[in-house]
Amino acid sequence: MNVQPRFTGTYVALATPFLPDGNFDETAYRRLIDHVIDGGVEGLVPMGTTGENPTMKNDEHQRAIALAVEAARGRVRVIAGSGSNDTDQAILMTRFARSAGAEASLSVTPYYNKPTQEGLVRHFSTIAEKADLPVVIYNVPGRTGSSLAPETLGRLLADPRIVAVKDATANLEQTMGYLRAARSAGRADFSLLSGDDALTLPMISIGAHGVISVVANEAPRAMSDMVRAALAGDFARARELHYRLLDLMQANFLESNPIPVKYALSRMGLMGETYRLPLCEMSAANKQKMDRILAALDLV
Repeated sequence: MNVQPRFTGTYVALATPFLPDGNFDETAYRRLIDHVIDGGVEGLVPMGTTGENPTMKNDEHQRAIALAVEAARGRVRVIAGSGSNDTDQAILMTRFARSAGAEASLSVTPYYNKPTQEGLVRHFSTIAEKADLPVVIYNVPGRTGSSLAPETLGRLLADPRIVAVKDATANLEQTMGYLRAARSAGRADFSLLSGDDALTLPMISIGAHGVISVVANEAPRAMSDMVRAALAGDFARARELHYRLLDLMQANFLESNPIPVKYALSRMGLMGETYRLPLCEMSAANKQKMDRILAALDLV
């Protein structure tokens, strides 16, 4: 039996649109989902960092997941953001994601309370056991203050419901450690997904299987084509697309994500430029930089 990685390709970390009054804009959300699916991506990831999940109320969070599954209509796969620094809350949200029809959950390493590696093992193992949905661990130490060690992943991979890592460490040695841990655990179904658009190409070159992408909100066709080319071993084509997108990848982090990408999507007519505090609009100087990049890519 030829076992393949569970998730490969480009998954979009969906931005969440708001109406001018601050309420969830479901019409724009559906429009964005159609835009990225038409652009050829393999999947949707609602309610991650790019989705401004910290300021989404539980009912809004659940609605965003359910709507993503509904709008996808089986055309692409859905990995639902359901993490928390409270294990019980993560279990509740992951159970909802399962009931809504998501294929897996995206569960971040707990932030602020900074668990030990043993605490991380217990946290993710308990979610997998009690929610009974495949778990994609999201490791982003720059935001959380905690980081999953490769040895800890090796322990977690004894549970077949731990299926992937979204690696936003910007540390290729750690990426290789994750891939080595999966090999040692005999987990040919394990997926390593880049959590940094600009590092996706080098990560694929050492064995990663795809990306959970911010830039795929704006340029889904180019990003998904780049990833597919790299996975097929056509690195000349992948490099061409990588460098075409690199300025936009970097511009998306001129200020805290998702501020720049939401501005770009507003300029593209896909959603309004509305945030929830403590996030706010991008500076005028950075808007000018983004405008130039969007124009160069014929996105506006």
